[in-house]
Amino acid sequence: MRQQSKGSALEWLARLGYSARGIVYLIVGALAVLDALGPTEESTDSKGALEKLLTQPFGDFLLGVVALGLVGYSIWRFVQAGWDVDNHGADAKGLAIRGGLLVSAVTHVGLAVFALSLIFAWGTGNGDEDQSTQDWTAWLLSQTLGQWLVGAVGVAMMGAGLAHAYKAWKIEFGKRFVMDRQTLKWVSPICQFGLFARGIVFTIIGGFFIIAAVRFNSGEARGLKGALEALEVQPYGPILLGIVALGLVAFGIYSFIEAGYRRVNHPKVKG
Repeated sequence: MRQQSKGSALEWLARLGYSARGIVYLIVGALAVLDALGPTEESTDSKGALEKLLTQPFGDFLLGVVALGLVGYSIWRFVQAGWDVDNHGADAKGLAIRGGLLVSAVTHVGLAVFALSLIFAWGTGNGDEDQSTQDWTAWLLSQTLGQWLVGAVGVAMMGAGLAHAYKAWKIEFGKRFVMDRQTLKWVSPICQFGLFARGIVFTIIGGFFIIAAVRFNSGEARGLKGALEALEVQPYGPILLGIVALGLVAFGIYSFIEAGYRRVNHPKVKG
């Protein structure tokens, strides 16, 4: 059995990482709420959130802290995937979960690099998240069996969305928290709402990837921004978008709860 690291560098990186993710989702959710109330020029995705953060007082400093947190989160995800510190196992289900953690690690490295490009004005960052998604989808489609690979990404994203919903429904996240039952009872509704909302977004994104694979067209792929826009154009779209947007704010709060209470296991400590 893995034991929780206490005060280790890994624990600090993980907790800073969860906090950074929380900041990003709080901003994304808030921007999406504003978009639901009326059309705005703001970009409702992770990169848009970082760009918004840069415009605030002490924006360079704040964005630098978030970038450091995103790097820490990526390292923690790599450790979770490679050393299986949460004991997911090596069966098909466990490997799928660990594969998702690895993808998360790579994604957040890219987000950290984008944040740094904003701070230092490298001019290499692409602020359109949907365009970035389409660019790497085009690259993937150009590879051998690329159509199948893109389809597999879509299936994996939809699977992650359903896993979020299951995690919320069964309160699976409680197993990873070091907190008493009463505290868990109070925070669970927020955590569940946030996980359901993120699950919906992941499922929509996965659907876009499957369409891109079937049509062999990278232009069909979408990221977070595209998923929220897809909700907005549905019947009662602003209401749907508003609910999911509030859910993303809840997911940001959930991330802060993880920063404070999530069990962080060290790969070198065995019980």
